[in-house]
Amino acid sequence: MALNWPLRLRARTARSAAAPTRPPAACASPHGATAHDGSAVNGHDVLAKVAALPISTWRYRSDRDQVWHLGPMAQDWWATFGLGGTDKAIHCVDANGVALVAIQALHRELESLRAELRRLRDAPPGRHEPHPAEQERRPADAGDAEPG
Repeated sequence: MALNWPLRLRARTARSAAAPTRPPAACASPHGATAHDGSAVNGHDVLAKVAALPISTWRYRSDRDQVWHLGPMAQDWWATFGLGGTDKAIHCVDANGVALVAIQALHRELESLRAELRRLRDAPPGRHEPHPAEQERRPADAGDAEPG
């Protein structure tokens, strides 16, 4: 059923009270009193999985020809994340959580790149100080040793 704006609500009929053919659009997030066994996740690992997740446009069989959706297939989601308990549907609380963790990882990467850019801009002209990670990888110069 397509929604037209402004949305006009009508009284509930026997047909509209029937079980939906697909999951509802609204979802609930857990509350501290109802959730348990939580653990932290590595945002950069989640971001890498999101980047590799196949995304496509698709339609439900019950949708009209002009109705399209964008997102991963439930089977790909399940194989990638193992969230939601089934490979037949993607629970919106899981999709929201994955998206938020990936956004946080991107934010950390952006802040790190901004700090590196500030460091490079503040360096004296003509003098490039290597990043600390570069210094660790660079072998000691043989010319720095005093002749013996």
